[in-house]
Amino acid sequence: MPTLLLVRHGRSTANTAGVLAGWTPGVHLDDRGREQAAALATRLAPVPLAAVVASPLERCQETAGALLTVDGPTGPRPAVATDDRLGEARYGDWTGQEIKTLTKHPLWSTVQVHPSAAVFPGPEGEGLATMQARAVTAVREHDARVAAEHGDDAVWVAVTHGDIIKAVLADALGLHLDLFQRISADPCSVSVVRYTPLRPFVVRMNDSGGDLSSFAPAPKKKTTRRRRTAPAASSDAVVGGSTGT
Repeated sequence: MPTLLLVRHGRSTANTAGVLAGWTPGVHLDDRGREQAAALATRLAPVPLAAVVASPLERCQETAGALLTVDGPTGPRPAVATDDRLGEARYGDWTGQEIKTLTKHPLWSTVQVHPSAAVFPGPEGEGLATMQARAVTAVREHDARVAAEHGDDAVWVAVTHGDIIKAVLADALGLHLDLFQRISADPCSVSVVRYTPLRPFVVRMNDSGGDLSSFAPAPKKKTTRRRRTAPAASSDAVVGGSTGT
């Protein structure tokens, strides 16, 4: 079961302007966002990364690119792969509008308390339920590919957006989408999920400064001549408290 690090992009110019960027082109990291991405690259230095997958939008591509500037323990990072399914929700006619204006829209209450029913207006508008479905599908497909290519102890990163991360975490926690607004994903935060055959485990959420070195796989022990079958990844939850390892 690989370890997935869900990374939200660093703070963007739209974040500071109070604008709902959506898929608006030309939205970049601001100075603080670039600092956040550089700091995260340093925090991730002890962790080998098997893959880095990102939303196509500039703020995510810039964040992912920053992670590649610091080599990992085994050398240079892999090139960034892009997946449109990790792109921001398509907010339709809301795109580019100020948040303070949108809060007065009747749909705003639906987005807050019944997001599974929320479909953004206009021909390009997307439903939040549709957004969750395509993001979860993408994450699970990439996770399976990483496991097949790099093994169950591999670590990989998905650089994406706040609503995407909240929706993926809600799915991993077994929460209805209508509860996803209870989850936070701050700029350049890290949330960690491991998918097993029977259930996902949410290992960390909205971490903006903690030590990430513990997610590096343990060194592999030397094997004896007798071939042994590796144990399957356990889907069992710890009862009575874990050892922290």
